[in-house]
Amino acid sequence: MKKILDYFSIDGAVGGNQEWFKNVVMYIGGCAAATACDCCIYLALRRGMTNLYPYNVHALTKQDYIDFSMKMKPYLRPRVNGVNKLWMFTEGFGNYLKDIGENGLKMKELPGTEELRTAELFIRQQIDNGYPVPYLMLRHRKAYYKDFVWHWFLCYGYEERKDGLWITVATYGESYTFQFQDLWDTGYEEKGGLIGLG
Repeated sequence: MKKILDYFSIDGAVGGNQEWFKNVVMYIGGCAAATACDCCIYLALRRGMTNLYPYNVHALTKQDYIDFSMKMKPYLRPRVNGVNKLWMFTEGFGNYLKDIGENGLKMKELPGTEELRTAELFIRQQIDNGYPVPYLMLRHRKAYYKDFVWHWFLCYGYEERKDGLWITVATYGESYTFQFQDLWDTGYEEKGGLIGLG
């Protein structure tokens, strides 16, 4: 079983890219805002929620994305420890939705302390329903995931393989595929988690 959402690209990049940001603070710590921006673009493009993105969603450009990130910045502003709690994302992004008059999109949080099976089901249901999944990872015992430490990114697909569930994620304008069990089992008590949209 494999399900990959019809994601979007900007100037050849998979989704947006935090490294485009000119604002130093956003360049270093704008991953939550970038993830929210990518959610808005996807939902505007694939779910008809065009009010979420203030530019032309059918002609995506790097400059519009940078400008959009600065509109999102006050809602998910980078801070000393980052947007390191799920509620910070749901509250901040929720305020953006409220300010643009979007009342139909709801969010639910699934903490990283939940069982693997619960998290797998959560991801499958979200993707099957046509929604990407914002994912927060804090620390991880494996150096392999060093670029994903203390980072928000967006999961937009999954595949059932013999060795378990694999997920496809987008961040930094690239696509990555990870074995979900390995990613979820961070080895640390302090956990991130997932955000469900719908």
